[in-house]
Amino acid sequence: MRKFTVHDLDLQGFIHELSNCTGNVWMTTEDGDKINLQSAFCRLIGLKSILEGGKLSQATIECDNVEDESRLFRFNLYGRSSSEDAE
Repeated sequence: MRKFTVHDLDLQGFIHELSNCTGNVWMTTEDGDKINLQSAFCRLIGLKSILEGGKLSQATIECDNVEDESRLFRFNLYGRSSSEDAE
C-alpha cells in the first residue's frame, strides 16, 4: 500500500468515489487517527474531524486495492472521476 495526501477535495465527489471502491480505504488525519472510510459510521466521524467549509482540508489516504488507489488519486489530482473522462 502506498500513501498519498489529499487536500481541498470536493466532499460530495470524494464520497461518491469512495462508494465505487472495492477494498478498504484508510484515512490518517494530521492527529494520527486512522479511519476506515468504507465504514459509513467511521466515514462520518473521520470526515467530520477534517472538514473545513465543505471541503477536505488535508489527510493521508491508503488503499488496500491498487485500482481504488488509482481512482482516488486521480480524483484528488483532477477533481473528477475516471468515468467522467470516458464521457
